[in-house]
Parts: sequence; structure tokens; C-alpha cells
Amino acid sequence: MPLPTPNLDDRRFQDLVDDAKRLVQQRCPEWTDHNVSDPGVTLIETFASMVDQLLYRLNRVPAANYLRFLDLLGVRLFPPTAARADLTFWLSAPQDEAVRIPADTQVATVRTETEEPVVFTVAGELSITRCTLARVLTVAVDAEPVEHTDDLGSDAGLACFATPPRPGDAVLFGLSDPVPSCAVLLRLDCDVEGVGVDPRDPPLVWEAWTEAGWVECEVDEDGTGGLNRPGDVVLHLPAAHAASVLARRRAGWLRCRVVAPAAGQPFYSASPRIREAAASTIGGTVEAVHADVVREEVIGLSEGVAGQRFALRHRPVVPTDEPAVLEVSAGHGWDEWRPVETFAHSGPDDQHFQLDWVAGEIVFGPAVREPDGSLRQHGAVPPKGAALRLPAYRTGGGRRGNVARGLLRVQREPVPFVSRVVNRRPATGGVEGESVDEAAVRGPLALRTRDRAVTAEDYEQLAREAAPDVARVRCVAAGGDADPSTGIRVLVVPAAEVDDTGQLRFADLVPSEGTLSAISRHLDQRRCLGARVVVEPPFYQGVTVVVRLAAKRRTVVSTVRDRALRALYGYLDPLTGGPDGAGWPFGRPVQAGEIYAVLQGLSGVDLVDEVRLFGADPLTGERGGAEQRIDLAPNALVFSYEHQVRVSTS
Repeated sequence: MPLPTPNLDDRRFQDLVDDAKRLVQQRCPEWTDHNVSDPGVTLIETFASMVDQLLYRLNRVPAANYLRFLDLLGVRLFPPTAARADLTFWLSAPQDEAVRIPADTQVATVRTETEEPVVFTVAGELSITRCTLARVLTVAVDAEPVEHTDDLGSDAGLACFATPPRPGDAVLFGLSDPVPSCAVLLRLDCDVEGVGVDPRDPPLVWEAWTEAGWVECEVDEDGTGGLNRPGDVVLHLPAAHAASVLARRRAGWLRCRVVAPAAGQPFYSASPRIREAAASTIGGTVEAVHADVVREEVIGLSEGVAGQRFALRHRPVVPTDEPAVLEVSAGHGWDEWRPVETFAHSGPDDQHFQLDWVAGEIVFGPAVREPDGSLRQHGAVPPKGAALRLPAYRTGGGRRGNVARGLLRVQREPVPFVSRVVNRRPATGGVEGESVDEAAVRGPLALRTRDRAVTAEDYEQLAREAAPDVARVRCVAAGGDADPSTGIRVLVVPAAEVDDTGQLRFADLVPSEGTLSAISRHLDQRRCLGARVVVEPPFYQGVTVVVRLAAKRRTVVSTVRDRALRALYGYLDPLTGGPDGAGWPFGRPVQAGEIYAVLQGLSGVDLVDEVRLFGADPLTGERGGAEQRIDLAPNALVFSYEHQVRVSTS
């Protein structure tokens, strides 16, 4: 799609004449006759007419020239960002030796008649380590751990918690070895003695020990109903799981801890008992990227001149955490050349190159003629006839990689002892590359900032350059005791996808530490001296909307309820909600009147009887009282939390 015709100079004939007359008054005060009958004014109008024609022709510059101007300014299109997903590889059975999932293992969606498969590549090697159950301890509140390993297999077994159980009591399972990023199966033979709890919602939390302390584990399956019957518990352990010494016993510790019950949640009246216990490793989880890996690609032979360009076979190229390396053949082997963003500081002996991610090109430094006629080389030139190759790069990316949960299950390269693979959560982070129209808008902004952060818009623009995959960036003054003139808070909202019901997961709205670190480093090099910059996610104000409405006659009630829920989640969405559909504005209050307007316009809705707003904590689920307006701080966004819609027939 061509760019719209740029309006480089919006002055017209009369504007030019008026500017010239003002200059005449300033520089030639003795010239007092400015009427159209004056010969001097006639000359001014003549030249103004000629300049007006020049401006018209200048504003007719074609889009190709405008793009060339952007290229001269150093504006490059942002490449697409690859989606990422956690893949869980399940073993066919527990193994005696560690099972290795190699890096670059490919997993894809199922090929259909209309769509090609979406391929993900494992980013790093995963080792599914063998483990067994070595120790069992119990810990009461404010007491020392007590070992009960020898009680396993006895008629009485062991009591998991104190009598009666209290929040904070725990039973600990010591694994023979730490198993980071692995799925552990605990096979427990429990008596039905932990009465009083709901087996579907027991007040328990499973945790694993790391160097940073206890970290909660994801429970994939709990067949014991809260340690109340024989069954299996499948836990996904964190990547930082480590061994530690408890009660003078070293092991990779897991903990099942009693927590305080929520409102209305049943609690234990007696402690559960375990007769037998065993542990084994049955799988592991590793991060994968929506990209194909190309290795050892020879891109051509050098001609020994400056400014050479070499096209890669695959494009666009997906950026990676590690910078790309170019290998140039030499007499003793291969020399490694490193990438740079600009050749401005490259000398004639610096082995530098540029990688154009979107075009898929390798670019070497130019030779620039100086005013004295000499040539200045920016970056070294590969010798004539030298072979050039890229050891590895990734190609792919885009929104197509944001696949739903459970779709990545086809192993393109079968791994021994692995029966199946699946993504337990949706893939997120896939963003399309920047369009030409978007680059045309960004070009003047980049020229204005000049790679320096002064205004709030500068910080937002530079943050997007550092992480083009984020969905929203907002710069506000730091609150509290900080001076707004020096305290700057850059709020980052990552891209996230809704599920089948139109809801966002709260965890997907928190940017990764890598993204925050990359933006912080980028801004730290460009901020004003003395400015204090904090890069963080916004504060999310949870809002629960309780609605009572009436459906029209001959309308399916469940359909109207689904429409109302989707409308609420869509309107109160931090990424695509709000009045203009560009995301809920920062600091904008939520008012019941807006909700009335959104719901009243839905098909099948006859009357919106009542709308109540409740402030909610997305982490704990605690809600406040009913309100008609919920105010948000300048650094806050709204987050939909469990809306409730009741529909009656009119």
C-alpha cells in the first residue's frame, strides 16, 4: 500500500507574501508603501507565485522518494516478533536415565486442508532428570521439621499435619535429585481421614524449593482430593528448583502446605494420613519459539569493495537474545564479525556489519568521501573472494504464532521415550512486522527525538524501539515523594491474546524481566542527566461488573448472556477496549453509565435493569463494595475480573 502524499510545506501564496512583507518591515523600515500598486510588492508577489509552484511540486514527491528519505535518516522497519510458548514433553514411562530434549527440536500444529502447520522450535536444551522419593518430613507451625521416612509402609502411616491442622502446617517430600523444569509424579496412598474439606477445592498449596525460597508449583492433576484418598499428584516444578538441606538431609524438596481458607471454603477438622509414597519424573517443560532455525548458510563471496549487500535465503529474520554473528573465511579458518546498529563509529579495521531484519540482508560499511577528497571507510571490508556465512539465524514470527492452548502436539522430530507433547498455555508475543505506513509516522518522531529522551513522547518512542513487540507504552511522572521533573515512570503492557471466552489472563499482562531490562538499558543510555527512570508494568485495577438485564421475547437467554459477557470483557480490556477500541486509557475511571450504554446496544437486549461495579484484586480475588464509579490512578489500567450477568425474559 503506497504512502499518502506527504505535505512537506503547507505554506501557500498569501502566506509567502505575508512573510515577505513582515521581513521588509524588520529589515527595510524605510520601505513604507506595501500596497499592491507598489513595484516592490509586485516583485514579492511574483517570487511568491514561483515559490508556491515549487512547494506544490515538492509536495508531489512520490512515496518511493519519501521512503528513501526515511532510509537516509536511518529509519528501519521493525521486524516481526516471534510468539513463545512453553512445551511440555511427556515421557511414555519413568526412565532410569535422563532424557534429553535437544535444542531446535520442532513441534507443530496439525496440518489441515486449508492451513499449513505452525512450527515452533525449542529454544534451549531440556534434560528430564530421573528422581525418586528419598525423604518425608512434616513441619507444624512454629516447630522444627520431623522426619517420617520410616513411617511409610507401616500400618499407621504418618499424619501430614498437626491435630487439628492449622494454616502453615506442611508435609515435605525430598527428591533424590533436583529436577528443574520437570513434571514430577507423586503416587500417594492416603487414608480418608482428612475430613472437613471439599476434595475439589482443598486449602492446600504445593511449592518447590529454589535458591530464592519456596516457589509455588503448578498442579496439573490431584487425584488425592486434598490428600484424602489414594491417587496421583502431578506437579510442574520451576526452572530454579535446587537442592537444599532440611533436618540435616539434603534433597530436592517439595512442600504441601495448608493455607488459610477463603471465605466459605471448608477446612480440615482432622489431619490426612499417608501410608505409601513414591516419586518419579514423567516429563519436562521448555520454552519454544515460533521460528525456523537456518544453520550454516553461505550467503556469498566478497567482492572486496565497500557497501556490499548480501541477501539471505529466508526472510524476515527474527531477532534473538544473542546478537547474530557473521563468519568470514580467512587463511587460518573463520573470523567472527559482530553486528552494529550504525557505522558512524566504525573504523576501517573494525569487523562490523549490519543485519536488516525485514529485508533479510547483510550490509557492510560504506566508504564516504571527505571534503578534502579522501575516502573514509566505515567498517572493514571482507577480502575479495572470502566466503561469508551465518552460523545460525531464525526466520518466521508474526501473529500467526499466537496459537491456542493444546494445539502444538505434532513432533516433527520424534524424541526417544517421549510419548506426546503439548502446550499447556496459549502461545503469546507474536506481533506482525511494522508496516510502511507505521514507519512513515514514526520517521518524523525519530528525527525529533534524535536518540535522546527529553519529553514523555520521547521516552515512549524509544521504549518501543527497544521492544517493538510490546502492545502499549505510557510515560508518566513518578508518584510519591519523587519530583515529577526528574522521576519518570515508563509503563509497559505486553501483547496478549484472549481465550475462547474473550478473557485475558492476568499473568499475560505482566511483561517479562528480559523485556523490562532491555527497555531500561536502552533508556538509560539516552535519558537526561539526573533523570530517574523506572520501567515497570502498570497497576491493574480489577473491576467486577454485576449486571441484571432483560432479554427480548423469542431470544435465547444463554446467547444474550454470552454476548453481554463478551461485550464487558471487550470494553474493559487494557489492550483493545475503551471508547476508541485502542485499549482502556490510562487513569480513565470506570463508570456505570458507560456500561449501560455498551449493554443496551447489544442484539437481543431489551432493558438493562441494573449495573453495579465492584473493585477487585486480580491476585487474591477480594472485592470491595458496590459503586457507580471506580477511579483509576494515572499509572493504572482496568482489568476485567469475573463479570456476572443475570438475564431474565421480558
